[in-house]
Amino acid sequence: MKIKEIRVFICNPGRNFITVKVILDSGIYGLGDATVNGREMAVVTYLEEHVVPCLIGRNAHDIEDIWQYLYKGVYWRKGPINMAAISAIDMALWDIKGKVAGLPVYQLLGGQSRSGVSLYAHAHGENIGDTLDMADKHIRQGFKAIRLQSAVPGLKVTYGVLGDRKDYYKLQGNRPLPPEDDWSTQKYFNMIEELFFQARERFGNDVHLMHDVHSRLTPIESARLGQLLEKYNLFFLEDASIAENQDSYKVIRQHTTIPLAIGETYNTIWDCKDLIQNQLIDYIRVAASHAGGITAFRRIADFADVYNVKTAPHGAPDLSPICFAAHIHLDTWTPNFGIQEFVGLGNKQSKEIFQHDIQVKDGIAHVSDAPGLGVEFDESAAREYPYKRSYLPVCRLEDGTLWNW
Repeated sequence: MKIKEIRVFICNPGRNFITVKVILDSGIYGLGDATVNGREMAVVTYLEEHVVPCLIGRNAHDIEDIWQYLYKGVYWRKGPINMAAISAIDMALWDIKGKVAGLPVYQLLGGQSRSGVSLYAHAHGENIGDTLDMADKHIRQGFKAIRLQSAVPGLKVTYGVLGDRKDYYKLQGNRPLPPEDDWSTQKYFNMIEELFFQARERFGNDVHLMHDVHSRLTPIESARLGQLLEKYNLFFLEDASIAENQDSYKVIRQHTTIPLAIGETYNTIWDCKDLIQNQLIDYIRVAASHAGGITAFRRIADFADVYNVKTAPHGAPDLSPICFAAHIHLDTWTPNFGIQEFVGLGNKQSKEIFQHDIQVKDGIAHVSDAPGLGVEFDESAAREYPYKRSYLPVCRLEDGTLWNW
């Protein structure tokens, strides 16, 4: 069970993905996702130059010791690059342990807490009508939870709405530099209630509705938004404000009872500790690929359960199918699971590289019973889609002030 080799791959089947393959002296291997969108090569270098040399020859069964070695042993703890590397190694080791045991990862965690994983889909459009038409399509496919994002009139670009620009590469034009969005809180408030008013008029109250503010508002503005949308019975309001100062959510909480969700940019349990233990949020949205892998995710989930906070893992398209599989295993086990974000099972190119048998029907995902994570990785196919430098956008207020994207 000694680690013989660790390979790091970066490919671009529409989005950049970093895949880590841990190979044992027996030939058994495990896979992990180390993608950090817009800073991919920083993780690749960190893995290849600093992490991989430390792990060759170690016993792959010692998942906990390896996790602690990579976290405590580095001295410079936390941070997205460091934690993405730890996450990928950790996922790969759980994948290996499952293959050796002949069991899917969720069984190693303690077995299933549910027969299927509830998903929420994304609906977005250039106007409210387009957004609701897309939501209607998802509902007809069986989804019972939808995130609604509509373009804001008067703004050139709105988060979640790319229009005819199908990806961030097209937003960047001919220069591989960060695209810039503009933002106006007033223009946003002029349209946001109408979106949910029309949604409830059209779909009734049997469909769960979400909305992602994407940290565009200050805490008191988020409190105002919560009061405005309470009557539309949202499942949750995501990333209402930046919470680097976790006390910010006290302001929101004291003004509204709307459920709050946050966490996709968090890298450790310490980033969300105060929010959870003070019950300032209702859903924690960490990703296994960014917050320390399966080992760290289950610690966060257990801690959250003490305070009646549920999990709602991040599921953006910059997380590879390996991370999605890890989430489905975790979601199947986690007793305080809430809901899983879902943007599809990948495009044609992605499916050539990552193969799995996760099934989605009527808005419910069913975990694979294959040993480990149940994902295979085609190295040859990955080489057909080389890395392409890309950035997430930056955001400015209309007067040019840099703002939260």
